[in-house]
Amino acid sequence: MSKLSLVAYTFGVLLFIVSCSLSVFYGYKVVTHHLPVEKKVPDTYKYHFVLVPEELDNEYWRLVESGAKDAAKKYGVLLEYSGPKQANIDDHLKTIEMSAASKVDGILTQGLSDEQFTPLINHVIAGGIPVITVDTDAANSLRLAYIGTDNYYSGYLAGKALITDTNGKANVAIITGTFYANHQQQRVKGFQDAVKEAPGIHIIDIQQSEISTVKAAEKANQLLKDHPEINAFYGTSALDGIGIAQVIEKYKKQRDVYVIGFDTLPETLDYIRRGTIKATVVQQPYEMGYRAVKMMIDIIEGKTVSQVVHTETRIMRIGDLPVSVMHNKEDNN
Repeated sequence: MSKLSLVAYTFGVLLFIVSCSLSVFYGYKVVTHHLPVEKKVPDTYKYHFVLVPEELDNEYWRLVESGAKDAAKKYGVLLEYSGPKQANIDDHLKTIEMSAASKVDGILTQGLSDEQFTPLINHVIAGGIPVITVDTDAANSLRLAYIGTDNYYSGYLAGKALITDTNGKANVAIITGTFYANHQQQRVKGFQDAVKEAPGIHIIDIQQSEISTVKAAEKANQLLKDHPEINAFYGTSALDGIGIAQVIEKYKKQRDVYVIGFDTLPETLDYIRRGTIKATVVQQPYEMGYRAVKMMIDIIEGKTVSQVVHTETRIMRIGDLPVSVMHNKEDNN
């Protein structure tokens, strides 16, 4: 055997011995060592609910989520908050379908469109999963209960407030979140019925913002260009008033144009204290979320619940702002 062959042979033997040694060592470790075992999550929840909002990152729906999660924590419910990132009716419906397919114990959702939501809600109910509508009702469906604003009445309140604040004389443009959503339609209808009582109020045009501050601002800007006679705006979603206010301040028309919006998002309150938004319709999103979870539990446990629960709705003006908001005004002056 040559010297080179002997070296190769010796190296091969050593490599074999090392390999065997490692195999024996790790084999021993496998046998004697307790490998990690997947921990089973304790079953600490009584029920599993899904809350499906119109838009996940909408500040208004975050308030609904906050109330629902607080109730879920109190009553031992696993609550999922799932839905479209931006308002999209197809994604909304798909989320409901997926939630039902996963056999959750209850679904909390809006009833945005009778044509599309009613058959789906009825299908989910027929499959044995209870459904409660929140904020926006699907009154023609088999949903077991509704909790939220009386949207027609809220629109009517907005119309009456505008009549009072403008002394019954205004050329109004309406910017609504969407034309297809039940609650937006009702807010417009209530407003229209209210201002019919004032012959000096004229509705010039109605546009939709697609639940977008940017789109609301774009529509407000175009409306002012197309109709210079407009001296009042009514925004029917939480983001519409904010978008309108941005345009009013851009053109420095705070004294010339009356704006009434919806909800009490921080930006809305800021525009009210600055005098850009003159009034807003106050809803109770936190209460809607909280009470919806409790209602669902009661339904599952066979307790009697009211089929329709309307949360409080009122008008807020600068004199009604919380003291903390007014203090911020003083601090910024």
